Amino acid sequence: MADRPRGLSRRALLASGTAGVAGLAVGAAGTAAVGREDTNKQPAPGRETVAFHGRHQAGVTTAPQTHGAFVAFDLLDGVDADALRRMLRIWTDDIERLTSGRPGLADTEPELAQRPDRLTVTVGLGAAAVKVAGAEVPPWLGSLPAFIIDRLQDAWSGGDVLLQVCSEDELTVSHAVRLLTKEARTFVKVRWVQRGFRGPVKEERLPRNMMGQVDGTANPSTAERQRLVWVGDESQKLFGSQPAWLVGGTTMVVRRIAMNLDTWDELDRPGRERAIGRRLDDGRPLTGGRLEDDPDLDAVGDDGLEVIDPFAHVRRARTKDRTQQFLRRPFNYDDPPPAGQLTNTGLVFVAFQADVDRQFVPIQARLAELDLLNEWTTPVGSAVFAVLPGVRPGGHLGETLFTT
Repeated sequence: MADRPRGLSRRALLASGTAGVAGLAVGAAGTAAVGREDTNKQPAPGRETVAFHGRHQAGVTTAPQTHGAFVAFDLLDGVDADALRRMLRIWTDDIERLTSGRPGLADTEPELAQRPDRLTVTVGLGAAAVKVAGAEVPPWLGSLPAFIIDRLQDAWSGGDVLLQVCSEDELTVSHAVRLLTKEARTFVKVRWVQRGFRGPVKEERLPRNMMGQVDGTANPSTAERQRLVWVGDESQKLFGSQPAWLVGGTTMVVRRIAMNLDTWDELDRPGRERAIGRRLDDGRPLTGGRLEDDPDLDAVGDDGLEVIDPFAHVRRARTKDRTQQFLRRPFNYDDPPPAGQLTNTGLVFVAFQADVDRQFVPIQARLAELDLLNEWTTPVGSAVFAVLPGVRPGGHLGETLFTT
């Protein structure tokens, strides 16, 4: 109970608009001290941190962690721009503390904050929240087009605000989600929660989904990310202008993809590889080469047939337009099955791109039209968010949103 007065005090100060920057300044000073201490030695196990401040939010191009949680919220009735800004200030303070291995100001379990283990928290907003802030709502920020393969459920779709929380430690993820959710309870209510995991843990280049496929082989290179992932001068030359408040941010699509592993098990290995267009053992294209090489879509086998099936996943996902790429950062889920089923498994598929309409939608439309994997996968959830720009020391999340 000793922590409760401090939390209430901070809320009272934020309500008056006088404490947000001061609290952040204290947090920034604490981070600097930690940074100096770690300059000449490696952090202890579990104490590795990812920088919070910067032009972009962490958790997008950050090397993916093992565990992730995605929490979508709806704004409560009566929440206006001032209230939304107060919530983002509270979250800024708490996220800066948690990601540096320190408890939040109102943290009732401060010991759980001591092992960040590469904790990142990424904040996105839906159309309703941007509208409440009084900022320009881009036309792509809303529901995706209706795809013929979708069987969307409200339980996994939509949302006004999103938290993506990732760490190498599942307990760290759960603690951060609980603290940030409690801190926001006077502004928002939980709409849905999705949790996931990645593996193999120690092989960043070879994450696999529950079908055994190597996932993320077609991600944009590091050199391409400024123009294909982040909103800024380079991306706007390709795709056209975005609202000024989003410069330094990105767009985020979250799709829940259910997998029918029970029928996938009935397919032999050559059939699985034919559906994908890649080898299952190492992820290389069926036409050969390295993992990162593009498949040769013109290759013909000794039988005179195309090596990559006309409706294989890799063929349907590709085009000669090299701007139609996005950064995949998926997590597997494996939940308790309902009665009569053996499994309840799939992907929390997460895609980051500078422009949803020009990058994500065309690829998804081709896959929805005809992709062999559609026999075993079904989208059951879908949401789109604007990922806010990063935070400068002394600033707060969404600062540009309220100044443009």
